[in-house]
Amino acid sequence: MANPLDGTPTDSPQRDEMTLTVLGCGTLGTCILSGILSSLSSHPSGLSTPLDDIPSTIPRRFIACVTSPASALRIESALSPLTTSLTILQNDNLLGVRSADVVLLGCKPYNFQTVLSQPGMRAALQGKLLISILAGVPVSQIEATLYPPSDEDPADDDEEHQQPQRRCTIVRALPNTASTLRESMTVIATSTPPLPPPLALLTTWIFTRIGSVRHVAPHLMDVCTALCGSGPAFFALFMEAIADGAVAMGLSRKEALYMAAQTMKGTAAMILAGEHPAILRDKVSTPGGCTIGGLLVLEEGRVRGSAARGLREATVVAGQLGRGVQGVNGTRF
Repeated sequence: MANPLDGTPTDSPQRDEMTLTVLGCGTLGTCILSGILSSLSSHPSGLSTPLDDIPSTIPRRFIACVTSPASALRIESALSPLTTSLTILQNDNLLGVRSADVVLLGCKPYNFQTVLSQPGMRAALQGKLLISILAGVPVSQIEATLYPPSDEDPADDDEEHQQPQRRCTIVRALPNTASTLRESMTVIATSTPPLPPPLALLTTWIFTRIGSVRHVAPHLMDVCTALCGSGPAFFALFMEAIADGAVAMGLSRKEALYMAAQTMKGTAAMILAGEHPAILRDKVSTPGGCTIGGLLVLEEGRVRGSAARGLREATVVAGQLGRGVQGVNGTRF
């Protein structure tokens, strides 16, 4: 029988279900679980995508690992209505990982070394798929933490210690907070060598449960963190500013926010359908009209340059955070 994760032979029968553990289940981890659970409740067979894109096994049991009672209560409140197959573990990461087939690493980026250096963690991860959603932390840093050149995990068996085939397979992915609405823009870093097809299929399947997926080279993940991870905050700021202007001119706050959000949603839909932003802008800008007048004020205020600079700044900060640099935002102009 083949291992459902990598296609290698195994002596145990293939299971129809697998367990997904979220290691450090914060806001984003909860959003991802919510999206997956909502998708499974809508399509119990997992057949919400073409048949060729369905892995042989999919997660149907879930474990959320947290450190505080408040986090446990938050997850229980958010996810218990969606499933009876969720276990919440407090301060027991090792049990969560040992019980998993797939592990989603979702702790704070500055804390991942502490989490992964726990005695026995390396052994618990052997042969499993580890998907990191940590902003600014490349796969190489996770590998260096789990498999340092001259260090041994006391809980590892000597005969299995650091054998390449026993290592976990690490994948880096970046979803965003729209996961809870299954509207995430998830970016997955390509691997070298490429992932075995079953692993690649499973990883893509997990994140297409919660939105759209794109694959990029690893060196582009920091800019994707800024664009897709920080992007919702940037767009929300602009939407709020537009709504403020409408409120100043007489609209109620509720109506202004709804109209701004729907207008942004419709504009995004047109661009996703193939319309170029510059052409769309030109179509709306009639000679002598209100649109061109408003656009010129925005250009005079350097909105375009400020937005681009904000994205570039967020890219740099994302990379620095993963390296453990403190006070990055306080030392840059």
